[in-house]
Amino acid sequence: MNNVHLEVTNLSHGYGDISDNGLTLSGINLSLDQGELLGLLGPSGCGKTTLLRIIAGFEKPCEGSVVYQNKNISSPSYVLPPERRGIGMVFQDYALFPHLNVWKNICFGLTKKHDMSRANWLLELLGLREFRKRFPHELSGGQRQRLGLARALAPSPSLVLLDEPFSSLDVEVRYRLRNELSRVLNSCSASGILVTHDPQEALGICDRVAVMRKGSIEQCASAIDLLTKPKTPFVGNFVSQNNLINIVHKKDDFSTPFGSVIVKPYLLKAEPNILMVDQDSIEISYSENGKGLIKSREFNNNSWIFRVQYGEKILRVSMPIDSDLCIGNNCDIKFISGKYGYLFPGCISCVLKS
Repeated sequence: MNNVHLEVTNLSHGYGDISDNGLTLSGINLSLDQGELLGLLGPSGCGKTTLLRIIAGFEKPCEGSVVYQNKNISSPSYVLPPERRGIGMVFQDYALFPHLNVWKNICFGLTKKHDMSRANWLLELLGLREFRKRFPHELSGGQRQRLGLARALAPSPSLVLLDEPFSSLDVEVRYRLRNELSRVLNSCSASGILVTHDPQEALGICDRVAVMRKGSIEQCASAIDLLTKPKTPFVGNFVSQNNLINIVHKKDDFSTPFGSVIVKPYLLKAEPNILMVDQDSIEISYSENGKGLIKSREFNNNSWIFRVQYGEKILRVSMPIDSDLCIGNNCDIKFISGKYGYLFPGCISCVLKS
């Protein structure tokens, strides 16, 4: 495909004895189109930063290849040095030079062949012009991250790698900067790969998101497809924070401790064993002898999200803000009739019945 900017093929990586199941990445296949912002999403330790470091040239794969702009830049036998790749990188901890001011940080590494007017343009684009003589310690966290992005973009790379760049910022600054990221990359005609463990961040600003788990990609798709057509229970649970519930199939009945499900038999291609439902499809009520135990709650705009323990499982349940349920209460748990869920394998739509 002419539009493919970066191609990762059958990529694996490991430390030490990889024959003893020591792979940190296994069989990664991924592509990035020109102008696209791709998210790498997953829990800590899933391999997303390692994948980013291989693309940047800081790590060497043990299998597979990375092709960038139709050139092989990483394989087990060859690794193009990072400084020769023409790829920018923005780090979580900014990685700025503390002894250089804003202007000199942006220009660091630029040669005479580079157009210095671009550095001035980036100062304006990222709102740093009035701070050009300040040193990193004289900037706020948001300003330091803008400076890190400006420095990565100054040499005119067509690809920028971002390793959880907003995780250390406060909520307001984080929202503002991540919403500006696509505009800045588009203005610079650059593609981007963003590493994050925050589903809202990935789904909100990325064109596609690759969901990773234990060194593998479970699904790479648009936000809409990840939310409505998750390939695995893990994707549905991690991306949407949905609940996974074991089901029992007896004759034509699919039952759970919280109610049953109605599904058209012809839709089933395999025997389902997991039901996925969201936090709005379950309700709880106080009961002294209830089998559920409220472990915690969190504020969510106009509702509470309760974390309810049932046996070894933790369920997320949305309840009205005026709910009088408290942490430590026992409760009964049931489905809300008429709500929808998904059966796995197959991601088959079904209707809940309390």
